[in-house]
Amino acid sequence: MKQVFLGIAENIPIAKNVMKLTLKGDVSDITNPGQFINIKLDGFYLRRPISVFDKGEDWVGVIYKIVGNGTEQLSLLKGGKLDVLTGLGNGYDLNCAGETPLLLGGGAGVPPMYWLAKELKKRRKKVTAILGFNKKEEIFCEKDFVELGVDTIITTVDGSYGVKGFVTDAMKDLNYSYFYVCGPEPMLKAVYKTSNTEGEFSFEERMGCGFGACMGCSCKTIHGSKRICKDGPVLKKEEILWRISV
Repeated sequence: MKQVFLGIAENIPIAKNVMKLTLKGDVSDITNPGQFINIKLDGFYLRRPISVFDKGEDWVGVIYKIVGNGTEQLSLLKGGKLDVLTGLGNGYDLNCAGETPLLLGGGAGVPPMYWLAKELKKRRKKVTAILGFNKKEEIFCEKDFVELGVDTIITTVDGSYGVKGFVTDAMKDLNYSYFYVCGPEPMLKAVYKTSNTEGEFSFEERMGCGFGACMGCSCKTIHGSKRICKDGPVLKKEEILWRISV
């Protein structure tokens, strides 16, 4: 973990209530897809944890949804610098992917799938991504995945675009070697029940500190209590205890 001050290079809307933020500066602590950053905003006690969408040598991109006062304030910033904790979380294990990995993202869980897809494509993997949204006007990043050469499937709950239903409706008939998923917990549980291989789950959680000091985001696993912010946010399928009740 490193505390840095990153300059705002871009902060633009890409869908309804969805923003893309690009920050420039020292991002050397961000090393693995699935990690997140924690942004401090003036007037707010808790930082805002946001998954990494993409990164380069001196910049990092995140995508966030405007859901409250904090993210609304963030959306209005067009310049200056932000106090950011970087290199948080464990991220995904790329060595488990096999030849035909499946990536599943739901809503705010879509962005971390992009950097993951990018890295898997560098390893010459045949990547399929299923991106789930509620309706057509909420869709973002489809073009980004397609331009990577990823077989991209969009699902919408109301059927206004792509496959009608949830990501699990689109994954049932697919063959894949391994899966990676990020999204709300009901989606994670459904993917657990539907999946037929091993895989990794990235959990969305309200975090206090973001680096394991406060124990506010602890969860039970077969290995004991783990902190989503530090020991996660990625957990492997076989260690998740709620599998017993799904």
